[in-house]
Amino acid sequence: MAGHGFIHDHLEIKFLILYIAARVIEPVPFDAVLELTLCDDAIDYFDFSDCLADLVKTQHLTLSDDGLYAITEKGQRNSEICESNLPYSVRLRCDRNLSDYNRRLRRKSQVQASSVQRPNGTWTVALSLSDDMGSVMDMELMMVREDMAKAVEKRFRQSPERLYGQIVDLLLSDGQDEKSEK
Repeated sequence: MAGHGFIHDHLEIKFLILYIAARVIEPVPFDAVLELTLCDDAIDYFDFSDCLADLVKTQHLTLSDDGLYAITEKGQRNSEICESNLPYSVRLRCDRNLSDYNRRLRRKSQVQASSVQRPNGTWTVALSLSDDMGSVMDMELMMVREDMAKAVEKRFRQSPERLYGQIVDLLLSDGQDEKSEK
C-alpha cells in the first residue's frame, strides 16, 4: 500500500471501486475510475489495477470494447451490501469527487460542438445545447476555414447559455437600434 489512509487491503479497494461504479452516471474510462479511487492515501496504482481487473473477471464490472467500465447487477448488489464497510470519511470524500465528476459528465453531454469539412472546402459547425427536458438549441453554421470552425466550437463550449441568450435577444428584438428609438 502507498501511504497512510483508511483503505488497508484489496477487499476494501474493491468495495471502494464498486461504490464509485454504482454512483457514476455513465460508463467511465480507466483513468476516471483511477482518479476517483485515489481519494485515499493508502491506495496505490498497482493495487488499484489488480482490484479493477479482478472485478471485471468476477463480473462485478464490465469492460466495453471502448474501454469503458460499468457496474453489473451483481456488482450493484454487492456494492449495496458492502458500502457500509468503507470508512465514513472515505465515502464523504468520494461523494464530493463523484458529485463534481458527474456534474462534468452531465455538462459534457448537454453541450455538444463538432465540425466537418464539406466537399467544397468550407466547414459545417454543429452546435447543440440541451437540458434535463431535452433540446434547447440545435444549430449548424458554415465557416470558411477550419481554424474558424474550431474557434466557434471552443467558444460555444465555454459559454453556451450566454450565446443562446444573445441569439434569443437578437431574434426577439424589433430590429431597431437603441439610438434611433430616442
